[in-house]
Amino acid sequence: MQLDRTIPPDFRTIQTVNFPTPQTVTLDNGQPLYVINVGEQPIVRLEVLFEAGTWHEQTDGASFFTVKMLSEGTKQHTSAEISNHFDQIGAFVDLSHSPDRANIMVYGLTKHLSTILEMVSEMLTDANFPEKEFNDLRNITLQNLRINLEKNAYVASSTLKERLFGTSHPYGRIQKEERITALLTSDLQNFYHQRIKGRPFRVFLSGQVGEAEIALVNQFLGQSAVSEPLLPNANPVVESQTEPFWLNKEDAVQSSIRIGRKLFKRQHPDFYRMIVANEVLGGYFGSRLMRNIREDKGFTYGISSSIAPMRQDGYWVIGTDVKKEFMNDTLTEIQKEIAVLQTELVPDNELETVKNYLAGEFAGSLNTPFEIADRVRLMVLEGLDVDFYSNYIQRLRVVTAEDIQLIAQRYWQWKDLQRVIIG
Repeated sequence: MQLDRTIPPDFRTIQTVNFPTPQTVTLDNGQPLYVINVGEQPIVRLEVLFEAGTWHEQTDGASFFTVKMLSEGTKQHTSAEISNHFDQIGAFVDLSHSPDRANIMVYGLTKHLSTILEMVSEMLTDANFPEKEFNDLRNITLQNLRINLEKNAYVASSTLKERLFGTSHPYGRIQKEERITALLTSDLQNFYHQRIKGRPFRVFLSGQVGEAEIALVNQFLGQSAVSEPLLPNANPVVESQTEPFWLNKEDAVQSSIRIGRKLFKRQHPDFYRMIVANEVLGGYFGSRLMRNIREDKGFTYGISSSIAPMRQDGYWVIGTDVKKEFMNDTLTEIQKEIAVLQTELVPDNELETVKNYLAGEFAGSLNTPFEIADRVRLMVLEGLDVDFYSNYIQRLRVVTAEDIQLIAQRYWQWKDLQRVIIG
C-alpha cells in the first residue's frame, strides 16, 4: 500500500493520560521505597535521596562537595576501584545536589542490581573523603567556575537568582571561588555525618523490577539503623531586589538579558494559570516573544520564558542573548508583549494551540520508566496531591483567556520585575 502524503494524519486532542501509581514499600529500618515497575527492557534505576541540599548547609559548598566525593573513596575501596566496580557491569553513576536535596542515582541492568547496591551501600556508610581526590575535585570545580564567569549568560542567570532571593538564601547562593578555596575535608565529613550517614532517606526504584529487586534493596539499604532527622535550618530571609542591574562590558559583542521575579510553589492556586500564560508569552517556539523578537525583529536566535518552582519557593524568568546594540530595543519589545497580555484577551485559536502543545509535551515526557519515576519523585518530595499528574492536562484545559490576563496583570507588572543585563 502506497502512502498518500497529501492526506494529513488523523489529529486527536489529548485530554488525559494514565499515570501509574507507584508501589510503596517500607524497608526494615522504616525508610520508604517507591517502586515504579514499568518498561519492557531489563534495566533499572536506583535513586537514594537525602535531605542534604544547600538548604541544610552550615558551611557554604559542603553539600555539593560531600555528594560528589561519595564515589571518591571508602574505607574499603579507592576511587579507581569504585569506578571500575560500576564500569565492569556497565552501570552509570550520577551524584548530584540541589538547594533542597542530594542524591545518588545509578543506571544499570536489572540483573546487576545486587552489585550496584553493594557499592552504593558502602558509599553511604563508609565514605572517607581522601585529601588528594578532594583537592583534584576542588581544582576542577574552580577551573569550571572561572570559565563560567567569562560567560555572560551564566553571570546573568546567577545574578538574577542572587537578586531575587538574596546572596545568603539557598536559592540565591551561588558558587564563589573564596568559599570553595576555604573548604576543608573536615567540613565534608561533618556534613556527611549530619545529613547522610545513618540519616533518613528515600529510595526510588524504577524500570523492570519486581519482588526480587525489592528484597535486594531491603537487604542492602534496609538493615542499617537510621537516627532521628536533625532539625531543619531556620527559614532564611528572602531579600528580593527590583532595581535594574547592568554590568557593562566594553568588549562584549552580546548582552545577556534576564528578567524575572520570585514566584511560588506548585501548590499555589495560580500555578496552572501561570503555566499556560507563560507558554503564550515565551514558553515554546511559537510563543509571542519568539515571533516578535526572533522572527519579526531578528534581534536574537532565541528567547524564552520559564517557571522554576521548587520545594519552598519559586521564580519566573525571561532569558535571551542579543547583540549589544539591540539590548534596549529588546527590553522595549518584551515590555510591549507583556502589556498586550495585560490589556487584550488571547484569541481562542492561539489558546487552543498552546493547550494542545502543553498536553502533547506532557504526554511525551512519560515515554520511559525513568521519566515517569522523575514525576513520581517530584510528587513525593514536594507533597503534591496523588492526582497531581493524573489531572494535569484537565487542569490546564480549563484555563481561560481571562485567567491569562489576570496572571499578566498580577505577576508581570514591569516595575516589579528584576532586570539583569550583562555585557
